[in-house]
Amino acid sequence: MNDDVGQLAERAAAGDRAALDRLLELYLPELRAFVRLRAGAVVRARESSSDIVQSVCREVIQHADRFQFPSEPAFKQWLYTTALRKIVNRKDFYLAQKRDAQREIPISSGDGSDADQRLAACYRSFSSPSRQAMVKEEIARVEKAFEELPDEYREVITLAHVVGLSRAEIAQQMGKSEGAIRVLLHRALARVSALLADPEPPPAAP
Repeated sequence: MNDDVGQLAERAAAGDRAALDRLLELYLPELRAFVRLRAGAVVRARESSSDIVQSVCREVIQHADRFQFPSEPAFKQWLYTTALRKIVNRKDFYLAQKRDAQREIPISSGDGSDADQRLAACYRSFSSPSRQAMVKEEIARVEKAFEELPDEYREVITLAHVVGLSRAEIAQQMGKSEGAIRVLLHRALARVSALLADPEPPPAAP
């Protein structure tokens, strides 16, 4: 990021609305990726990820006075904690409705091609898509693979590759040792890589 995020965080904590707006703008691609990956199929089938992202940004702006720790890690913690809470609340609500997610018609995200390009770029931090894959196809493949991962794997990958936390910060958040986080992340990335691997080519005709 070209902007000095640390200085922006200090200004935002001091009540500078323009600095807060700029921080949200800078983190928008990562926030969108975080929301889509952590929302899961149940929420994505019913709500646009863009609507959830906008809701997160509105809440952050409305409660700007709560941001009192002027640092980039503190801002990221606040932003992604807000996003995760919204996702969990929505998921709990929809599950309580006892609807079959498989019968829902997935709605369009309403995002433009530029946003899709940035989302795909974020996903590439932990995947190696085929060069021939189209952007939307690539996004769908990553999200489908992510759905098949255990909760811990989803959490450690998003914290490391989307939120950008250090191994020590992830260890503190997940209540594990730093060594355990390194092992967990290695296994999670190996698993998602296997899920995203291109299928074996068909045997040659005799």
